[in-house]
This record gives sequence, structure tokens and C-alpha cells, in this order.
Amino acid sequence: MRKQDERENRMQGKAQLRQKAARKRTRTAAVCIFFLIPLTIAGGLWAGSRWYLPVSLLVLAETMAPFFLIYENRRPKAREIVMLALLSALTVMGNLLSFTALPIQAGTAMVILSGISFGPEAGFLVGALARFVCNFFQGQGAWTPWQMFCWGLLGFLAGLAFAGVQADRIKSRNFTVVLGPVVCVIAAEIAAYLSYLLLPGGDASFWGWRLYVFGAAGLLAGVLLQRKRLPADEVTLGIFTFLTVFIVYGGIMNISTLVTGAAFTAEGFSWEQLKVLYLTGVPFDLLHAFRSTVFIVLFGNPIIRKLERVKIKYGFYRV
Repeated sequence: MRKQDERENRMQGKAQLRQKAARKRTRTAAVCIFFLIPLTIAGGLWAGSRWYLPVSLLVLAETMAPFFLIYENRRPKAREIVMLALLSALTVMGNLLSFTALPIQAGTAMVILSGISFGPEAGFLVGALARFVCNFFQGQGAWTPWQMFCWGLLGFLAGLAFAGVQADRIKSRNFTVVLGPVVCVIAAEIAAYLSYLLLPGGDASFWGWRLYVFGAAGLLAGVLLQRKRLPADEVTLGIFTFLTVFIVYGGIMNISTLVTGAAFTAEGFSWEQLKVLYLTGVPFDLLHAFRSTVFIVLFGNPIIRKLERVKIKYGFYRV
């Protein structure tokens, strides 16, 4: 009886240690993602577009810092590093195939799946590293740090939203869990349309910046109101993928197009130029979100199950 109590106390102590370490990593990752990396990108813009490669490497180093906090109390295992390298390679391969041959977007979807299976820090690392490698084939430039940040952010958000996913509950559909964010986004888009009718502000069409700004506000409100981990069924995965890719990735990359494009001209940038970019970017962002969602719905559950089995078999990230 005494030995059993001691064993239970040791297990509880390890569980508390893991939770404490996870909270510390998440806080560090949030500081890096929402403060250090944007500051680095801003510094790169100030220095000039020709400094994109050092800025990209610095962004990559900043994404690795939260992940390596996993090894604060133990030595890293080769199989863990290899697994993340494999996920990054699969993401690169999927993105290149989608770029040239496939009608679906496997690269963005693999970043989201990596965050779901291995946590927000690993998801951000896989996204940033894979985007950096992809651009050696698709073209490096001043846009590279922005793309690294956006892909990494998708993996980080997926890791937070689906943290603690259980393989045996992947197919347990519960639409009521994701209903809150969906309703908030729909309500936000209705408010966007009403604002266009009442206060058009010179806009020739409702389609444009309102979709992104009001959509982001609705998505944030839905997450704050819900306060629950999302189930990893195909319906929830598809909705999450479509909303985050369109609103988060598309919204940030439209700003990056304006900022990086202004670096090559002497005109600078203005609010009117940004509105034009948001308006013309809607079809491309919708297509990107739709192609990523199709991949997630078709292959998301099988990939998550395989990754969960690998984690259980080899004991990934145990303190």
C-alpha cells in the first residue's frame, strides 16, 4: 500500500512538472511570436529588403527557442528531432507538389496537423522551418520572414486549439463545441456587411478588408467565449483550417505584400493601397483556404492517428 502511494505521488509530481514546463514553453513561445519575431521583421524592413536572408535566419532561431525548453530538465532524444525534421520535410514536399501538380494545399495543412499532434511550439517550428526551405525552391525574398511567421502562427494556433487530442476520440463529432467560434465569425461578417451599407467610406465593394478585420475580431471573440479544447474530427478540423488560413494567413500576407512592395518603390504605402490589396487578395485567400481544408478533411484524421501512435510507441516529450 505504501509503495503504491509513493508511486502515485511520483506520477502526480511528474504530471505537475510537465504541466508547469508546458505553461512556461507556451508563455515563452507567445513572447517570441507576438513580440520578438514581429520586431525582427520590422527591423529587417528598416534595414532594407536585401537583408531578408539574415532576418529569416534570425526568425528561425527565435522559433527554436521555445521548443528547446522541452529539454530543460533532460537530454534531447534523437528520435524527437528526427520526427520534427521528417514533418518539416513532408511539409516541404507536400507544398511543392501542391504548387506544381496537386489541386489541394498539403503544405499548409501539414503545418496545422503538426501543431495538433506535437503541440504549439513544435507546430510553429515546423511551419517556420518548412517555409524557409520551401522558398529555396519557390524563391527567397523579403516576403520569406513573413511567410515563415504566418505558417508558424498557423501551427501554433492549431497546437493551442487542439491541445491534448486523444486518438480514440478523433471521430467523435461534436459540432456544438465549435459552434461558438463559427457563430461569432458569421455575426462579425454580418456586422461587416452592415458597416459597409451604413458607412461605405468610399469602398466600391463589401469584399475586401472588412472580411479580414471583422473576421479576425469574430474569431478572437469565439475563442474567448468558448474556452474549450476543440475535438479533432473532420468537421471541426475543416472549419478551423478554413477560418485561420483565410483570416490569419491571408490577412497578414496582404499587409506583407504592401510593405515589401513599398520597399522597391519610392512612393511608400497608404491605406488606399492596402484596401486594394485586400480586395484583390480575397479570391486567392479563399482558394488557399479551400484547398487546405480539402486536404484536412480527406487526410487529417488518418495522419493524426498515425502521429499519435508514433508518440505513444516511442514516448515523445515525456519528462
